Amino acid sequence: VQLQASGGGLVQAGGSLRLSCTASGRTFSRTTMGWFRQAPGKEREFVATISWLGGTTYYADSVKGRFTISRDNAKSTVFLQMNSLKPEDTAVYFCASTAGAGEIRTETAFDYWGQGTLVTVSS
Repeated sequence: VQLQASGGGLVQAGGSLRLSCTASGRTFSRTTMGWFRQAPGKEREFVATISWLGGTTYYADSVKGRFTISRDNAKSTVFLQMNSLKPEDTAVYFCASTAGAGEIRTETAFDYWGQGTLVTVSS
């Protein structure tokens, strides 16, 4: 299984970015997909997950109302639309995949990870 994340970059506070993660090697429509992030000097943390068919999503409190996770199973791609970005959103963002289902927020539940894409939000 391979996950390829893209879409990171430098943006001013208040701006938007859209991350993408394309998967291969697994039946994408039967995987829960997630986004995590790791800020400099900090541990990796949960951002959002989306269920197999996209009907259920979960968000960290810190991004709720600003970030939206979605997926296109026909393209084996998961997205993270990030609006109203803040400097504290600066981090490397990772996509992850698991065959599990339900409210999954812990990174140990995910068995495949992308390489990460850097998001830098300037003040």
